[in-house]
Amino acid sequence: MNIEKLREFCLSMPHATENVKWGADLCFCVGEKMFAVTGLDSNGTVSFKCTPEKFAELIERDGIKPAAYVARYHWVHLEDPNALAESELEDLISKSYQMVLDKLPARVRKGLQK
Repeated sequence: MNIEKLREFCLSMPHATENVKWGADLCFCVGEKMFAVTGLDSNGTVSFKCTPEKFAELIERDGIKPAAYVARYHWVHLEDPNALAESELEDLISKSYQMVLDKLPARVRKGLQK
């Protein structure tokens, strides 16, 4: 999935925002918490959060590694864009979004509903 398709998909989720952090990383957030990250000069690579079970499964695949600095929070890094079908990637990013949304403090979630 190229960066424009990724942007379009991530920003289609309710209350999703984007910003650039660390100089060259495009971060997709909900309630100011990240659910997906890609490099501005990315060629289809992306990092996202997943469940501990899915994390263990995904890092066994070629082209998917634990994400630097955040693997302990069950983030993976898709190094090879062909390691996942686009539909599977969209499903995983949607689940990442939902996990992050569900963990937001109640006051933040309530503020998003306005």
